[in-house]
Amino acid sequence: MKLNELQVAEGSRNVRNRVGRGESSGNGKTAGRGQKGQKARGKVRLGFEGGQMPLFRRKPKRGFTNINRKEYAVVNLDVLNQFDNGTEVSPALLVEAGIVKNELSGIKILANGQLEKSLTVKANKFSAAAVTAIEAAGGKTEVI
Repeated sequence: MKLNELQVAEGSRNVRNRVGRGESSGNGKTAGRGQKGQKARGKVRLGFEGGQMPLFRRKPKRGFTNINRKEYAVVNLDVLNQFDNGTEVSPALLVEAGIVKNELSGIKILANGQLEKSLTVKANKFSAAAVTAIEAAGGKTEVI
């Protein structure tokens, strides 16, 4: 087979159905909308129930969204093993290393995994178990 002999597989490309283009097209006159009625005459918005109180308005409202919510980027201890002993691990370094893509409201260190290096870790938040694990490995924690 040569490049100039390549062809598109049969049936892989569909021709768009052009409605309302004459009777012989098979979709003329009412253009596939049936006869009369609201759906034949215009658009009906999503969730519209013909004037009946829509489901999303009938359901009771629950809870609220806290506009001041802080979301932290989570980093586990086992990920910090890739740094050398004595390194000062800061949020900027974590972003540069590709461990954290987006800092969000800050960085939180969690105690998943085992830390084998002594590091100085600077972050916005630490779990209590993470602090003990970092200090047990000979490192320090610093809240920014």
